[in-house]
Amino acid sequence: MAADAIFDKKGADIVLLDVEDSFFLSDVFVIATGSSRINVQALADNVEERLFEIEGVKPLRVEGRNEGEWVLVDYGDIIVHLFQAAARDYYSLERLWGDAERIPWKEPIPAGPEEGSLS
Repeated sequence: MAADAIFDKKGADIVLLDVEDSFFLSDVFVIATGSSRINVQALADNVEERLFEIEGVKPLRVEGRNEGEWVLVDYGDIIVHLFQAAARDYYSLERLWGDAERIPWKEPIPAGPEEGSLS
Protein backbone atom coordinates (compact mmCIF):
# COMPACT_ATOMS: atom_id res chain seq x y z
CA MET A 1 0.00 0.00 0.00
CA ALA A 2 2.81 2.42 0.81
CA ALA A 3 4.51 1.76 -2.54
CA ASP A 4 1.21 2.24 -4.38
CA ALA A 5 0.60 5.52 -2.53
CA ILE A 6 4.07 6.71 -3.53
CA PHE A 7 3.49 5.71 -7.15
CA ASP A 8 0.16 7.59 -7.20
CA LYS A 9 1.98 10.85 -6.41
CA LYS A 10 4.69 10.36 -9.04
CA GLY A 11 7.32 8.82 -6.78
CA ALA A 12 10.14 7.19 -8.74
CA ASP A 13 12.50 4.23 -8.43
CA ILE A 14 10.43 2.48 -5.76
CA VAL A 15 12.31 -0.33 -4.01
CA LEU A 16 11.14 -2.61 -1.19
CA LEU A 17 13.82 -4.31 0.91
CA ASP A 18 13.29 -7.18 3.33
CA VAL A 19 15.47 -6.16 6.29
CA GLU A 20 13.85 -8.44 8.87
CA ASP A 21 16.93 -10.65 9.31
CA SER A 22 19.42 -7.80 9.58
CA PHE A 23 17.55 -4.94 11.29
CA PHE A 24 15.74 -5.69 14.52
CA LEU A 25 13.58 -2.55 14.47
CA SER A 26 11.78 -3.18 11.19
CA ASP A 27 10.89 -5.81 8.60
CA VAL A 28 10.64 -3.80 5.39
CA PHE A 29 12.14 -0.62 3.99
CA VAL A 30 10.20 1.14 1.25
CA ILE A 31 12.57 3.50 -0.58
CA ALA A 32 11.59 6.01 -3.26
CA THR A 33 12.64 9.24 -4.91
CA GLY A 34 10.65 12.45 -5.25
CA SER A 35 11.39 15.15 -7.79
CA SER A 36 11.50 18.08 -5.33
CA ARG A 37 11.01 19.04 -1.70
CA ILE A 38 7.31 19.58 -2.30
CA ASN A 39 6.98 16.24 -4.10
CA VAL A 40 8.77 14.35 -1.31
CA GLN A 41 6.43 15.98 1.21
CA ALA A 42 3.42 15.04 -0.93
CA LEU A 43 4.65 11.44 -1.13
CA ALA A 44 4.88 11.29 2.67
CA ASP A 45 1.43 12.84 3.05
CA ASN A 46 -0.11 10.36 0.62
CA VAL A 47 1.49 7.36 2.37
CA GLU A 48 0.12 8.55 5.71
CA GLU A 49 -3.34 9.26 4.30
CA ARG A 50 -3.61 5.96 2.44
CA LEU A 51 -2.42 3.77 5.31
CA PHE A 52 -4.75 5.54 7.74
CA GLU A 53 -7.69 5.35 5.32
CA ILE A 54 -7.25 1.66 4.49
CA GLU A 55 -5.61 0.19 7.60
CA GLY A 56 -6.44 2.78 10.26
CA VAL A 57 -2.77 3.11 11.23
CA LYS A 58 -0.73 6.21 11.93
CA PRO A 59 3.06 6.36 11.84
CA LEU A 60 5.00 6.03 15.08
CA ARG A 61 7.09 8.99 13.95
CA VAL A 62 7.85 11.11 10.92
CA GLU A 63 11.20 12.85 10.48
CA GLY A 64 12.51 15.32 7.91
CA ARG A 65 9.15 16.50 6.58
CA ASN A 66 9.96 20.22 6.84
CA GLU A 67 13.23 19.91 4.95
CA GLY A 68 11.83 17.44 2.42
CA GLU A 69 15.25 16.11 1.46
CA TRP A 70 14.87 12.74 3.25
CA VAL A 71 11.55 12.02 4.92
CA LEU A 72 11.33 8.94 7.11
CA VAL A 73 7.84 7.63 7.90
CA ASP A 74 8.13 4.94 10.58
CA TYR A 75 5.34 2.40 11.05
CA GLY A 76 7.46 -0.01 13.07
CA ASP A 77 7.38 -3.08 10.85
CA ILE A 78 7.61 -0.86 7.77
CA ILE A 79 9.83 2.20 7.41
CA VAL A 80 9.29 4.42 4.38
CA HIS A 81 12.32 6.43 3.17
CA LEU A 82 11.49 9.22 0.72
CA PHE A 83 14.39 11.11 -0.83
CA GLN A 84 15.23 13.80 -3.27
CA ALA A 85 17.60 12.31 -5.87
CA ALA A 86 20.86 13.78 -4.54
CA ALA A 87 20.17 12.63 -0.97
CA ARG A 88 19.21 9.16 -2.16
CA ASP A 89 22.45 8.87 -4.10
CA TYR A 90 24.46 10.15 -1.14
CA TYR A 91 22.95 7.84 1.51
CA SER A 92 22.57 4.90 -0.88
CA LEU A 93 20.41 2.72 1.35
CA GLU A 94 20.20 0.00 -1.28
CA ARG A 95 23.99 -0.34 -1.18
CA LEU A 96 24.13 -0.07 2.61
CA TRP A 97 21.51 -2.83 2.90
CA GLY A 98 22.89 -4.71 -0.13
CA ASP A 99 22.39 -8.11 1.51
CA ALA A 100 18.67 -7.47 1.95
CA GLU A 101 16.38 -9.29 -0.43
CA ARG A 102 14.30 -7.12 -2.73
CA ILE A 103 10.58 -7.64 -2.36
CA PRO A 104 8.80 -7.81 -5.72
CA TRP A 105 6.50 -4.87 -6.42
CA LYS A 106 4.91 -3.92 -9.71
CA GLU A 107 3.57 -0.56 -10.72
CA PRO A 108 -0.23 -0.59 -10.61
CA ILE A 109 -1.87 -0.79 -14.02
CA PRO A 110 -3.68 2.51 -14.60
CA ALA A 111 -7.40 2.18 -15.06
CA GLY A 112 -8.38 2.74 -18.68
CA PRO A 113 -11.44 4.58 -19.90
CA GLU A 114 -14.66 3.00 -18.80
CA GLU A 115 -16.21 0.63 -21.27
CA GLY A 116 -18.63 2.46 -23.50
CA SER A 117 -17.22 5.92 -22.73
CA LEU A 118 -16.39 8.33 -25.51
CA SER A 119 -12.98 9.37 -24.17
